Amino acid sequence: MSRSFVSILLVLLSLFLVSCAGTSPDINTLKPNEKAFEEEDAYILFALRAEQVHEYKSASSIFNTLYEKSEKKEYLYRSLQNDLLAKEYEEVIKIIDKRTDGSFDDYVLIRVKVVALLELHKLEEAKVLATQLVEKSNAVNDYLLVSDVYIKRQEYDTALKYLESAYIKDYNEKILDKMAIVLYVNLQRTKDAIAQLETHTRVHGCSKLICNRLIGFYSNENNVDGLLEVYLRLYSVDKSKKIADKIIQIYSYKKDYLKLMDFLEDSKSDDKALFELYSFTRNYHKAYLLADKLYANTGDMNYLGQSAIYEYESANDNNDKKLLQRVVDKLQQVVKVDSNPLYLNYLGYVLIDHNIDVKEGMKYIEKVLLAQPNSSFYLDSLAWGYYKLGKCKKAKEIMNRVVTLEGGDDPEVKKHVRIIDRCIKNTKAKK
Repeated sequence: MSRSFVSILLVLLSLFLVSCAGTSPDINTLKPNEKAFEEEDAYILFALRAEQVHEYKSASSIFNTLYEKSEKKEYLYRSLQNDLLAKEYEEVIKIIDKRTDGSFDDYVLIRVKVVALLELHKLEEAKVLATQLVEKSNAVNDYLLVSDVYIKRQEYDTALKYLESAYIKDYNEKILDKMAIVLYVNLQRTKDAIAQLETHTRVHGCSKLICNRLIGFYSNENNVDGLLEVYLRLYSVDKSKKIADKIIQIYSYKKDYLKLMDFLEDSKSDDKALFELYSFTRNYHKAYLLADKLYANTGDMNYLGQSAIYEYESANDNNDKKLLQRVVDKLQQVVKVDSNPLYLNYLGYVLIDHNIDVKEGMKYIEKVLLAQPNSSFYLDSLAWGYYKLGKCKKAKEIMNRVVTLEGGDDPEVKKHVRIIDRCIKNTKAKK
C-alpha cells in the first residue's frame, strides 16, 4: 500500500510542477527557465544523480538548498518527494506544518502531508485533512486522494462516492477503473462493476485499460459471450496476434464456425487457421485459393498439394482438361519432394480415372502400397487402374480383398465393385 500512495504523490507533483516550473511567488522578476543563481544547474545535476542512485536523503537536502537559494516552490516539492521516498514521514509533516501554519494556501503541500499521514497510518488525521482539501480545491486528484484514505480505512462505500464525484468531472477511465475494482472486489457488487464499465465503453469507447478490466471480470464470471464481445472490441483498438488468438479460441470453443470464418476473413489475422476451417467445413473453393496463397508465402509443399486436391474437389466439371492439367502439375511437383501417400494416391487416381496415363497412375499407387499394403483405399485405386486397362478379372480379385478390409463399405468402393462386376459379366456374355 505504501508504494502505491507514493506513486500517487509522484503523479500529483509532476502535474503541479509543470504548471509552476520556472516561476516563484517571491521572486517575480525571474523569467521562466532563468537561473536564480550561478550554480543552480550544477546543484540540479547533483540532486538528479542522487535520485538516480536512490540516495533520497541527499537528493532532498540538495533540492532544499536549491529552494532556499531560489525560492522556487518546485524545488521544495521535489525535496519533500524525496523525503517520502526515504520514508521520512514525520520530517515531511514537520516541514509542511512549519510552512503552512494550518493554512490551505498551498494545495500541493497539503497533498504531500496527507500521503505522509497515510504512510504513518494516521488515518483519522488523513481523512480530516483530505476532506477539507477537496472541499476547497474541488480538484479531481483530491477526490482520488480522499478515496484512497477511505479505502485504507476500509470504508468502501464512502470511497466509492468520492470516486464517482471525481469520475463525473471528466469521465477519466483510470478513475472508472478504480471504481470498478472497489465495486467488484471490496463491495462484491459484481454486476454494478461490470455495468459501470460497459456503460462507459458504449459512450466513450473501449480503451485497452477498460477492455482488459472487463476481460478480467468476465473471465472470473465464466461469461464466455461477454468475454468474446470485449475481445472483439479490444481487437478494434489493438490488432495484436494475442487478441486475435483469444477470439479464435472462444469461437472454436463455442463451435461458432461461421462467425469465426467471418472474423478470420475480415481480420486476415490467421490464414492458416482460416485454411483449416475451410477444410473442416468443406469449403473447397476457398480452401484451394487460400492454399495457393499460403504456398506462395511459405513455400510449404503441403499447401501446394492441398491446393491441387481442393481445386479438383471444388470443380463443377472434373473433366475440364485445363483443370486436370493444373491439378496433375501441382501434384507432380509435390511428389518429387514429398512422398506423402495422400498425394501419391490422389495423383495416381486422377491419372487413372480420367484416362490421362493409366499405367503411370498405377505406378504411383504401387509405390504407396509398398508402405501400406493393406489400405482398402489404395487397393481400390489399383483395382480401378486394372479396370481401366480392361483387366476386370484382376480388378475383381483385388476388390474381393478390399471389401473385407476397413473402409471396404465406402460408397466409392461399392460403386467400383458394381462397375467391375458388370465388366466381368459383359466379358462373359461376349464369350
